[in-house]
Amino acid sequence: MSTRTATPPETPAADPPPARPGMPLWANPRLGLLILLIALIALFTVLRPAFMDTALTLVPLQADISVYAVVGLAQLAVLSLGHMNMAIGRMAAMSAFAMGLAYDRLGVPLVAGLVIGLIVGALLGALAGLIISRTGVNSFVVTLAMDFALVGLITILYTTFTDGVAFTSRPAGMDALRNDTFADYCMGDLCGPHIPLVAPLTLVAVVAAGLLFRFSRLGREILMTGANEKAAELSGIPVRSRVVQAHALSGLLAGLAGFLLAANNGAFSARIGDAFLLPSFLGPVLGGTLLAGGAVSVLGTVLGAMLTQVIYKGLNLLQFQLDQLNLYIGLVLLGALSLDRVRHVVAERRGTRA
Repeated sequence: MSTRTATPPETPAADPPPARPGMPLWANPRLGLLILLIALIALFTVLRPAFMDTALTLVPLQADISVYAVVGLAQLAVLSLGHMNMAIGRMAAMSAFAMGLAYDRLGVPLVAGLVIGLIVGALLGALAGLIISRTGVNSFVVTLAMDFALVGLITILYTTFTDGVAFTSRPAGMDALRNDTFADYCMGDLCGPHIPLVAPLTLVAVVAAGLLFRFSRLGREILMTGANEKAAELSGIPVRSRVVQAHALSGLLAGLAGFLLAANNGAFSARIGDAFLLPSFLGPVLGGTLLAGGAVSVLGTVLGAMLTQVIYKGLNLLQFQLDQLNLYIGLVLLGALSLDRVRHVVAERRGTRA
């Protein structure tokens, strides 16, 4: 008598997990910025054909974008932690003073003075980060206090060394950075683009920041600290060190922005950095960097800086007054903050569905 072994019924194959919903196209800040940027350029060109004039508009516009893209990256470095740097302008001014003093009194070459200024900016940023990490005081309070302290210190230093005026000595190569484009060194329009010589410095900063936050361990740990400081600490990340390093990077980039602005203006003065604070937030926030920390967009920051400067230049050509310019830029920032909140809600909902 044969026995038959009962076989269990076949278990139906499990359905594959649903695909994770992506960010809606309308919520992509970089694509939106690019479309808006193209539309504004077309609008200003129609309203004022001089907007496309190379010498009058395009070259100065590129020089301004070079400065304010770096300013945005300086703020992005601490926004990655969910912090703020309210002293970016004064760090830039202090770095510019160190560079101007080195050029005027020590006669150092252009690159050596730049390195001195970058070191001063990085040290100021590291000091702010050290105070924040050791005391636990909010970054807004610490950097705002540093801003007030540096205002007084910069005034005293310029009064002591230059009787309150800008440094007049400029090293070899400074005038070329201010006035020349690549076209001036390549037989004019035949092979050289009308791009100012300061632009490659910004390009280096952008590429370095992008590589740092995308591929390096340091950048990933800074972002993890910004996303959840307690979880990062429990994971073995040296949170205090990362806070200091992110703020040092912010100060270093502020120093670079101070140098670029001094090169554009042709002088190292105490007023360098006065207009840095608002654009430093506009670029990153417009580009998709979260104010809460944990997510940054280097490319978006550059596009945000481009959009801001295009608006400034276009409204200037349309003969808007300074107060009106500030009003419209303030409205742009309010709109950017609202979009930042929308993106945050979309990200939360996407995570919940996943």
